[in-house]
Amino acid sequence: MFVIGNLLMGIAEVLRIVLNMYMWVIIIRALISWVNPDPYNPVVQILQKLTEPVLKPLRNLIPTYRMGIDVTPLIAILIIIFLNKAVVQSLFSLGRSLQ
Repeated sequence: MFVIGNLLMGIAEVLRIVLNMYMWVIIIRALISWVNPDPYNPVVQILQKLTEPVLKPLRNLIPTYRMGIDVTPLIAILIIIFLNKAVVQSLFSLGRSLQ
């Protein structure tokens, strides 16, 4: 059973790293959007392509405020934090119990 425990712990660690990296990509995109970036810049295009599949459905659910503030990056970050605490920690706990 220790092999399955180690496998679950490895999956949890990789998932934790991927979620943290994606959270930083969302933060960088939000910060860059404050300075009105060039939409033809390759870095801006990559950030947009990476984050738009998550942010677009959130924008459909949550309208922007009348002032034009987009809170969907904040909501996406909160969802990532929740996934880190709920899913990743559960996988770590299950993996430890199987060792």
